[in-house]
Amino acid sequence: MILQRVTSPGIAHNSYLIGSGPEAAVIDPRRDCMEYLRLAHENELRIKYIFETHRNEDYVIGSIELQKLTGAVIYHGPGLEWGYGSTLTDMQEFGLGSLVLKALHTPGHTDESISYVLGRTRGGTIAVFSGDSLFAGDVGRTDLYGPSEAPRMADNLFESIHARILPLGDEVILYPAHGAGSVCGTRIANRDYTTVGIEKKLNPMLKLPKGEFVQRKLAEKPEVPPYFKQMEKYNLEGPPLIVNYALPPPLTPAEFAELLESGALLIDTREPPGFGGAHIKGAYSIWLEGLPGFAGWFMPYDTPILLLLEDRTHLETATSYLTRLGYDRIEGYLGGGIESWYNSGLPVEGTNLLSVHQLKDMLDGGQDIIVLDVRDEIEWQEGHVAGAQHIYVGELERRVDELPFDRPIATFCTVGHRAGIAASILLRAGFPHIFNVLGSMDAWKAAKFPISR
Repeated sequence: MILQRVTSPGIAHNSYLIGSGPEAAVIDPRRDCMEYLRLAHENELRIKYIFETHRNEDYVIGSIELQKLTGAVIYHGPGLEWGYGSTLTDMQEFGLGSLVLKALHTPGHTDESISYVLGRTRGGTIAVFSGDSLFAGDVGRTDLYGPSEAPRMADNLFESIHARILPLGDEVILYPAHGAGSVCGTRIANRDYTTVGIEKKLNPMLKLPKGEFVQRKLAEKPEVPPYFKQMEKYNLEGPPLIVNYALPPPLTPAEFAELLESGALLIDTREPPGFGGAHIKGAYSIWLEGLPGFAGWFMPYDTPILLLLEDRTHLETATSYLTRLGYDRIEGYLGGGIESWYNSGLPVEGTNLLSVHQLKDMLDGGQDIIVLDVRDEIEWQEGHVAGAQHIYVGELERRVDELPFDRPIATFCTVGHRAGIAASILLRAGFPHIFNVLGSMDAWKAAKFPISR
C-alpha cells in the first residue's frame, strides 16, 4: 500500500494519493497536479479514480486537470448540479488493489460533503479522509450557506461526526483536507498526524453536547473572502484547463510600465521592509507566503496581474499560489526587480516604517496618530493596543472611508505582514501619512507594553 499526502502551503490544503497493486486514487487534487503523476510513476501506479470530498471554496480543484492527464474517473457527493464527473451514493465502494474505499456521506460543512473510509478487502478500517468535516483540533465551518442555514448545517455536522466518523474506531487514522492556517476552520491544531481516538481526547469541539456544539458554531464569525464565490463556480462547473501552462515571462521596465498604464494590477511579493524602502506606486504589498491567503481578497479575475519579486527564484512559487486560486492572467514579472525599475529613471515611493518603541513614544507623547489594527476578530478580542481602531485587512479596501484622510495612520497586525498589505491599500487610496509597524503585536508584547481587551 502507498499513501502520500501532498500539502499546498498558504492555504494549508491536503490532498492524498492512495495506491495498491497497479491502481491509485487521488483525493481532492490541486490544480497544478503534476506531483500526483510523479508519485504514481515512482510507485508504478496508474491513477484510476479521483475523489472529491466537497465543492471546495478556498482553491481551484484539479480534478478535470488530472483526468485530462490520466483518464481517471471523477466522483463527488450528491445534491449539486455538477458540470463534470459522476455523483456518488452513500456507502458506495471502490476496489483499489487489496484496498477498498467507501464513500460516507457526512453533510454539515456543505450538504454534499463526503468522507472516504479506507479499509482492506479482507476487512479492517485503516483511515478516514474527512474532508472539511473533522480536522485536528477543530471541525469544519458551517456558515457558508448564510445565517438562516447555519443552525441546520451545524446540527448536520454534529451528527455526521458523532454518528458516522467517530464510530469508525479510535485507532483509525484521520486525514483531513486542511491543516493549521486554513480559513476552513477557526482553530485547527498544528498536528500533522492524528487519529479518531486522539481527536476524541484532544479536540474540544468533540466534547460538547449537540446544543452547545451548535451554539459554538453559530457564534463563530470566520472571514469569507470574496474569491470563494469564484472557487465555488469553478468547482461546480469545472475550471479552465492549464495543461499547457507556462511560467510568465520577465518584462523590461518599459514593458512593465506600459502594462501598468493600461490597467494591470501589481503585486509586490517582497517583505514589508523592502516594500517600505522603495516600491512602485499603486502596488499591493502581499508577501510571497501571504499570496494564497490574501490575493483573493483584492485581485479581480478579469484584470491582468504583474509581479514584483524579491528574487526571480520565487516566480514558480508565486505563480503556483495564484494559479491554485484561479488566477490565469499573470502577464509577467519585472526582470531585474525593483533595481531595474529605478535604474531606468522610473519613479518610486516609500512607506514610513515604525518600531513598536517609536509608536509607543508617539502615543505617550500625545501625537495625533491612529493605530489601525487589521487582524481578525478573534485576534482583536484577545488583546489590542488601547485606543486602536479595528478593520480586518480583507475588508479595508471597501471601508477606507471610515478613516480620516488627514491624520497619520499606523497599520498594525501580528508581525507586520498584514499591516504591510493594509499600508499599501491606504497608499493606493491616496492617504498621505501611512506607517507600517514592524513586528506589530508580537513586538509589542515582547516589549511588555500594555494590552487592552
